[in-house]
Amino acid sequence: MAHFDDEHQIAVFIDLENLAIGAKEANLHPLKIQKILDRLVEKGKVSIKKAYADWSGFSIYKVPFHECAIELIDIPKKRMSGKNSADIKMVVDALELSYSKPHIDTFALVTGDSDFSPLVSKLRENNKFIIAIGMKNSSSDLLIANCDEFIYYEDLVRKHVRRGRPKKQSHLAGLSKEKLRAFSLLVDSIAALQRENKEIIWGSMVKQTMKRKQPTFSEEYHGYSSFSKLLEDAQKNKLIKVHKDQRSGTLIIDDLLEQEVAV
Repeated sequence: MAHFDDEHQIAVFIDLENLAIGAKEANLHPLKIQKILDRLVEKGKVSIKKAYADWSGFSIYKVPFHECAIELIDIPKKRMSGKNSADIKMVVDALELSYSKPHIDTFALVTGDSDFSPLVSKLRENNKFIIAIGMKNSSSDLLIANCDEFIYYEDLVRKHVRRGRPKKQSHLAGLSKEKLRAFSLLVDSIAALQRENKEIIWGSMVKQTMKRKQPTFSEEYHGYSSFSKLLEDAQKNKLIKVHKDQRSGTLIIDDLLEQEVAV
């Protein structure tokens, strides 16, 4: 019996020029694309990633985008359609995907450009959930209002800077680095599910999120015979509170006691 909805299938479309220029104006240059993908992977499986630009002007991003397995769509500005040709190509590809791949239920548009508002409206007509990511000072109010969720890029990168390195927890002293890494990923994944306002956080939901964040994760590698044993050990080490569901016998996370684990 499933305790939660099947994981969302996400397609990401990146208007690189819009976001890169916005990052430069906000003194957040260069753009950290991994921060964006890290947030999106908390919401579901990122199946498709495309970035649109005249790449001759954004060559510094080619390597980091390739490393993130993002398909680079090159639209030189000198072509007939001119300045908006990359935007047009992005709209056409997103619409085509919404019809040809019905299993993709979530579209993430990395842009703040109001020109994409009609695309958002059409995708919503097709029963797609729309997330947009853009800069606070350059994102259109029209686009923001039209999306199901809007994430400010600044909140993704500045949160990390402001938070800094977590303090060493005395109750974790003596634990191996392997176990601390498992606990760190566990805590981060539970915090992600809390941000998504999940009413009940099942242990299976947490494991699914952990494997999206780190596909190589295995509780056996960290010395646990089952994922439940990992959760019970995390509770023993005062990181979380859990209880067993009487009907299914599976664990439910009640509370997150630590927001980070220092590794």
